[in-house]
Amino acid sequence: MSTTSHAPGARTPVTALRPDGSRTARTLRRTRRRTAGRPRRSVLLTGLTAVVTLYSLLPLGWLLINATKTQPRLLDSFGLWFSGRFALWDNIRETFTYDDHIFVRWLLNTLLYVVVGAGGATFLAVLGGYGLAKFDFAGRRAVFAVVIGAVAVPGAALAVPTFLMFSKIGLTDTPWAVIVPSLISPFGLYLMWVFAAEAVPDELLEAARMDGSGELRTFFRISLPLLAPGIVTVLLFTTVATWNNYFLPLIMIRNPHWYPLTLGLNSWNQQAATAGGQPVFNLVITGSLLTIVPLIAAFLLLQRYWQSGLAAGSVKE
Repeated sequence: MSTTSHAPGARTPVTALRPDGSRTARTLRRTRRRTAGRPRRSVLLTGLTAVVTLYSLLPLGWLLINATKTQPRLLDSFGLWFSGRFALWDNIRETFTYDDHIFVRWLLNTLLYVVVGAGGATFLAVLGGYGLAKFDFAGRRAVFAVVIGAVAVPGAALAVPTFLMFSKIGLTDTPWAVIVPSLISPFGLYLMWVFAAEAVPDELLEAARMDGSGELRTFFRISLPLLAPGIVTVLLFTTVATWNNYFLPLIMIRNPHWYPLTLGLNSWNQQAATAGGQPVFNLVITGSLLTIVPLIAAFLLLQRYWQSGLAAGSVKE
């Protein structure tokens, strides 16, 4: 046995040595575990994360389970478990064919609003954010204050004034009543402003100008590829906002043929409360499941660009 002297009052670890002076395997394993540098696991944080994950996935699970049920089994069975025959494919087929394929029309309307509205909002946010970040002009601080103020104003507060303005010019009950307000995204503009200020070096722009490159060519050939993560992030935010928009189409659109999916599914849901109306809750649930599939696919496909765009500017060199 061999002992090692330590400072008075300090705990002396019992280290068993072999006759040849080497430590035992048990002591070496303990030493490696202590010096591995792994962060300590918090049981409380792990439990809270599990609760939040369950809370987030429970509605999706409920939606998926109940989309497999027929209308009678939907009303007399437990919501978080399967019951009766598996009717998912029948529900999907009936959702697309019910009421003369009106669900397909609502889906196309939503795609129109997203492509033109969200796509236009992203394009304008990229142009505005890049210009505010890379060009110095009079009134820049005033524009910054206006953008911050617009971000703080909820969209619902502007819905009624927007309706009154559009009714004066005769654009209500038309697709433009949903598309034009969707073109303005103050949060997207602010996000692109911050991202462009960090992602596009001023020295790179100066070098391009010295080589004779015009501003448009510099923007499309040099700056735009560097702005790709931010563009994808803004596009995701504006797409989700337009896809899930309910209040603005509710006050703007009266013709069911111009409904987005949100209004269309709500009209099916209220059908049971009307006199002589046929309840189609199974189609409402199935349609809701089909509605969120494109959003989930978009987030999964563009996840890495979205994460890098959100993290941009958080670390300064």
